[in-house]
Amino acid sequence: MVNITHKSSTLRKAIATATVKTSSEATIQAIRQRKVPKGDIFEFSRAAALFAVKKTSDVIPDCHPLPIEYTAITYQIEDLSVIISVEVHTIYKTGVEVEAMHGASVAALVMYDMLKPIDKNVEIHNIRLLEKKGGKSGNKKYSTETLKAAVVVCSDSIYNGENEDTSGKIIVQKLQELELGNIDYLVVPDEVKEIQQALSTYKNDGINLVIFTGGTGISPRDVTPDALLPMIDRQMPGIMETARAYGQERIKTSMLSRGIAGFSGDTFVLTFPGSEKGATEYMQSLFPQVLHVFEVKKGKRHE
Repeated sequence: MVNITHKSSTLRKAIATATVKTSSEATIQAIRQRKVPKGDIFEFSRAAALFAVKKTSDVIPDCHPLPIEYTAITYQIEDLSVIISVEVHTIYKTGVEVEAMHGASVAALVMYDMLKPIDKNVEIHNIRLLEKKGGKSGNKKYSTETLKAAVVVCSDSIYNGENEDTSGKIIVQKLQELELGNIDYLVVPDEVKEIQQALSTYKNDGINLVIFTGGTGISPRDVTPDALLPMIDRQMPGIMETARAYGQERIKTSMLSRGIAGFSGDTFVLTFPGSEKGATEYMQSLFPQVLHVFEVKKGKRHE
């Protein structure tokens, strides 16, 4: 199966439909009047669809088992056809479009089986995904063309040329993938004055977003949060809570991070771990949705 361990659980929805086409008005009347010999096709197909949705991963090899939070099966009769609609919701790391389509398919098969004794020309048509929400398809597109960003690596060993930077470079790469251009890059030692000077310079230059990586742990030289906290006018603790929670699902020691987030004047400041893995996870957990802070800052309402 596809690796989804890097994804976050979000609300995912899908609606799928299938059409069962009969060959006569007599069949439709039997359906409407609940006089199909094998029983009420709506109730039987509904039950079968519920089972199918929950058992999708048992029969579709590459589907992940996931918690089904809600399923609704509805029907509509149009001319000589019954249109089946299956809506599925979950809060998970992957979508439910296959589950919805599987439910619609099985519901249609049950109808076919129940109707064939009275109509030899029943057909199943157009099993398809009608709607999908959540995940990548639900990600809002944020305007990044006008944003100026900078990445500051806080590390004595990298500043002195003893080690290679990996976390800062991965953050730059991820920001470029989000179409932020002209990203400044800086390496400073683990010194309070140097870190504060970096932020002051970027504020004066009108940089919108500054991400500091490194120095967020608990060793004596980890001073990044201590240096920046006095310069933060408005803290946003929920951002780092989200990042730490995401990391803690993957490695328990992520709870030791002392990272902070907030605005210093008009400059949005984030502090990330100094490891490539930690920086990658913070980018995965926070972006692109954290970019909404710039729309809020401009007074735009959340859609």
